[in-house]
Amino acid sequence: MAITVTVNGQEHSLDVEPQMPLLWALREQLGLTGTKFGCGISACGACTVHLDGRPVRSCVLPVSAADGKTVTTIEGLASHGVLHAVQEAWIAHQVPQCGYCQSGLIMAVVGLLAQNPAPSDDQIDAAITNICRCGTFARVRRAIHSLAQRDEATS
Repeated sequence: MAITVTVNGQEHSLDVEPQMPLLWALREQLGLTGTKFGCGISACGACTVHLDGRPVRSCVLPVSAADGKTVTTIEGLASHGVLHAVQEAWIAHQVPQCGYCQSGLIMAVVGLLAQNPAPSDDQIDAAITNICRCGTFARVRRAIHSLAQRDEATS
């Protein structure tokens, strides 16, 4: 069964089993390895991508659920060589330590800020359920708040 999906602005026709997790289609069929496998049960969030603009855990989402839809991965965030504001904040606040979970965290934060540009700590905790074994959560929160403050200053 051919599945058609637009990934990072490019349409792809994938001849894969419909129940294949989207994660493996992205990594193995399309060579987009920025999205990571962490747990395989949707608990850690290392595999977070956007499906039609909303964060999803791609390790448990069948590729058939993405048929006819748009997927954005960490590779698709930068535009014309310019990093996304969340990626820039990650660098400015030195968020990553080992870095393994960071692509999923960034994708989750982009999704949160699209819905709520100035979240409180409680709203961040409720929305960002990704796990970072290095414990960079304080830096994640600082980066998020810096983006909210920047948006308020430019309004």
